[in-house]
Amino acid sequence: MPRRPAAPQGPPERRLRGFEAAGALLQPRIRAAGEARGFAVARLLTHWAEIVGPEIARHCRPVKMGYGREGLGASLTLLVQGAAAPMIEMQKERIRERVNACHGYNAVARVLLTQTAATGFAEAQAPFEPKPRENPAAVQGARELTGEVRDGALREALELLARNILSRPRN
Repeated sequence: MPRRPAAPQGPPERRLRGFEAAGALLQPRIRAAGEARGFAVARLLTHWAEIVGPEIARHCRPVKMGYGREGLGASLTLLVQGAAAPMIEMQKERIRERVNACHGYNAVARVLLTQTAATGFAEAQAPFEPKPRENPAAVQGARELTGEVRDGALREALELLARNILSRPRN
């Protein structure tokens, strides 16, 4: 009787813990729901404050990304509090550039604003703000690692990278 080849010996597959399993089951449905509303990149919704900055994100949120007939450039519709609309109107080009940088190409051709009252329909919506993950030990370790870097922008970037690496859970 011929022998079967041995199974490849690799690292054991990691088991999903807690909500990771539920998240893995829901991810395709969340993506489909987002794409139905025009969001092919869910990161735009979940990381809105990081993409456009906290000041702009405080006053508006994305509600729809629609594509025209030709398919060249989408229209991003933002829900804006009425009083902040003039300020956001002046920032439309900056918002478009940042969203396109997130996509990696010129996906958004124009930004449209929809004004709303400060209270009303939007009260029931959950905010898309990520939970802060500040680990004091990771912050201190990152500062120690990047303390000798003289360029301020480079030091900030390296410190952010070090914080992200040091705050990851160990498997």
